[in-house]
Amino acid sequence: YIMILPGFGMISEIIPVFSRKPIFGYASMVAALFGILFLSVAVWAHHMFTVGMNIYVETFFMVMTMLIAVPTGIKFFNWIATAWAGSVDFELPMKFAFGFMATFLIGGITGIYLSSVPVDTQLHQSYYVVAHLHYVLFGGSVMTIFAGVYYWFPKITGRMLNKTLGEWHFWTVFIGFNATFLVMHTLGLEGMARRIATYPGGFGEEGWGLTNTIITVASFVVAVSSLIFIYNLVISWKRGEPAGDDPWGGGNTLEWATSSPPPPYNFERVPPVRSFMPLRDIRVEQERRQGQAVEAGRPAGGEGPASGA
Repeated sequence: YIMILPGFGMISEIIPVFSRKPIFGYASMVAALFGILFLSVAVWAHHMFTVGMNIYVETFFMVMTMLIAVPTGIKFFNWIATAWAGSVDFELPMKFAFGFMATFLIGGITGIYLSSVPVDTQLHQSYYVVAHLHYVLFGGSVMTIFAGVYYWFPKITGRMLNKTLGEWHFWTVFIGFNATFLVMHTLGLEGMARRIATYPGGFGEEGWGLTNTIITVASFVVAVSSLIFIYNLVISWKRGEPAGDDPWGGGNTLEWATSSPPPPYNFERVPPVRSFMPLRDIRVEQERRQGQAVEAGRPAGGEGPASGA
C-alpha cells in the first residue's frame, strides 16, 4: 500500500483534469489516505496465515486486511463520482487512469478473498496469489506511473508524446496484462502451485498446457508494449510535437501556469495560492473579471497566470 499511495495521488490529479470537474469529496479523500496509512502497518502478516500463528493474531490481521478495503473503496467511489456527469476527455493519461482503476479493482477484490484465513490457507503458494499480486503491483503502481508519464511528459520536455504510439502502448499493455494474469486465477483455483518446473501438460481438461500457453504469449505482448513505450519516449523527446503551457487545457496546479519546460526561476512573480487547485482559481477569477467587464461595457482586463514564458 505504501507503493501505491503516490499512484493514488497521481490519479487524484489526472481524473479531475480530464473530467473538467474538481475532485469529489476532497475531505474524505484525505481521511481515506490517513486511514490507509494507519491500516497498512497492520496487515503484513496476511502473507503468513499458513505458518501456524495464534488464532487471535490471525483474526486480528484478517480483520485489518479486510478493513483496509474501506478507505480504498472511498477513493474509488470518489474517483467515479468525479468523472460522473463530467465532460470526460479520453486522452492517454485518462485512459491509463481508467486502466488502473479496472486492474486495481480486480486486485482488490481478489485481495478480499485472500484476506480470509480459510480461503488463503487453500490458495497460498498457488498461481491465484501470483495473479493477485501482479494486479495490485503492476495493475496498480505501474499503470499509475504510465498515466503520470503521459500527463507530465509535455511539461518536463516541452514536447507531446506520440498519440498513435501511445494508443498502441495502452491497448497492448492492457490486453496483454489481463490475458496474462486474469487467466492465472483459474490455474490457482485448479491447484497449480507457483515455483514449479513441471505440471500436467496437454491441452485437454486434465492438463494446464493451454492456459500456460496463453499466459506465455500474453506476457510477450506486455514486453512488446514496453518497447513501444520506450521508443515513444525517445522519439518524442527529440522531435515530438511542441507542447504549450497547458496542452490539456484544464490543469489545476501551478506547473501548467508556466512554460513547458519551466524556466529556472519557474515564475516571474509569486502566484496566489488559495486552495489545492490554484490555477483553476486563477481561471475562475479571470472569468469573473471578464464577466464584470462585459456588464460594465468596457474591455476585459486583469492579469493572467504568473508565467515564465
